[in-house]
Amino acid sequence: MQLNFKIIASLLGILLMINGAFMLLCLPVSLIYREGGVLPLVLSGSVSALIGFLLWLTNRKRENNNLGKRDGYLIVTLGWLGMSLVGTLPYLLSGSIPNFTNAFFETLSGFTTTGASILDDIESLPKGILFWRSLTQWMGGMGIIVLAVAILPLLGIGGMQLFVAEAPGLKPDKLQPRITATARRLWIIYVGLTLAEFVLLFVGGMTVFDALNHSLTTMATGGFSTKQDSIAHYDSAYLQYVIIVFMFLAGTNFTLTYFGFKGRFRKVWSNEEFRVYLIATLILGLVVSVGVYARTDYGVEQSFRDALFQVVSIITTTGFVSADYTLWGPALSVLFFMFMFTGASAGSTSGGVKFVRHILLIKNGILELKRQIHPAAIIPVRLNKKAVSPEITSNVLAFIMIYLTIYALSTFIMGLIGVDFVTALGSVATSLGNIGPGFGTVGPVNNFAHLPAASKWFLSFLMLLGRLELFTVLILITPYFWTKN
Repeated sequence: MQLNFKIIASLLGILLMINGAFMLLCLPVSLIYREGGVLPLVLSGSVSALIGFLLWLTNRKRENNNLGKRDGYLIVTLGWLGMSLVGTLPYLLSGSIPNFTNAFFETLSGFTTTGASILDDIESLPKGILFWRSLTQWMGGMGIIVLAVAILPLLGIGGMQLFVAEAPGLKPDKLQPRITATARRLWIIYVGLTLAEFVLLFVGGMTVFDALNHSLTTMATGGFSTKQDSIAHYDSAYLQYVIIVFMFLAGTNFTLTYFGFKGRFRKVWSNEEFRVYLIATLILGLVVSVGVYARTDYGVEQSFRDALFQVVSIITTTGFVSADYTLWGPALSVLFFMFMFTGASAGSTSGGVKFVRHILLIKNGILELKRQIHPAAIIPVRLNKKAVSPEITSNVLAFIMIYLTIYALSTFIMGLIGVDFVTALGSVATSLGNIGPGFGTVGPVNNFAHLPAASKWFLSFLMLLGRLELFTVLILITPYFWTKN
């Protein structure tokens, strides 16, 4: 099937119109705080909406309304790039980030919910611009593509292809028979949890503005903060525990969260990935807390709190910082580096490899040992007591192999650009895993501003690659994707 360029252009137009509408949502914030940014936001939102409207208008009349799988891959990738390019306008026009490379890096870091930043003085930015910065993460968290899927029936277009392209590899769970109903329910949960966290943070002493922004970026597992010191700015155990809970929820498969709200707790606990995610997080939090207690003068509670906060933050790829984990000794530094290759649950807003892939990889490895003894036996890999198809097992093995290969090659490329070894290791891991803080000169108390421009463009590519789980982007550079058949 040939690519349907008219429908691709039309849907990209819809995404840019939605993008423009979110920019204009930042206007009330600028008007309330009167810190500038009104005109840049008006111009940016208008430009994004106008470009989107023209794309939609000139391509709305088409003979073929069928959306193919290849169309879906192209729309998702080009949608993320297009929104990120246009999303630089508020930064550029307001002068908040006058350099285009830095503006694009910050914007793509937002939409991919990576949380890597080039800003040296976050508090100095106009609040309307900071709100746009947080919104990019909130939009990218659940995926603006899924939002578009929810309105596609109004246009007479099916949306399953976009949903599959947004979550490739493992088969997406459906809450309802129709994919659009699934998307709507996912967004209802997403919005509801965001509002719940906002209320709790506000009650805990954050200002309305700070509570809203941190709620947006927590549920997106994005990690952008309105403070240069991130969550370490707030000396509050209550706020840290609230954020820990919501980071964990954001890293949980949203279909399980839905079942939890429906009171179907047995179904939640029967999910193997969730059990591993929960138990591993608690055990690792306790292990790290012992190390923190041994190497600092913190009390038991603060050691446990700081340890658990950073463990959950890195595993869920949120990237908030409450303490500098690189100061906790080499053993814990190595452990946190390993956390960057975990990821939370499939079907969540987190990035990374995801626990379910690790589970299937380990189970398949154990079964290979059994097959060596019983070569004729047919022993399938099982997940949640059900046999996993060979196609999924093959997909997981391919994903992890490609992920590690890309990581190794990318670290080498960063070295060629001139980045030191530790920073190269950390910056690639955190960008590909959409985490935020890394190691070396991009550690939890540093940022990415000092890196060469070439490295920022390369890391931006890795952010996109990681956010769309490799295959969606890589398939576009294969010859057979563009071959007519």
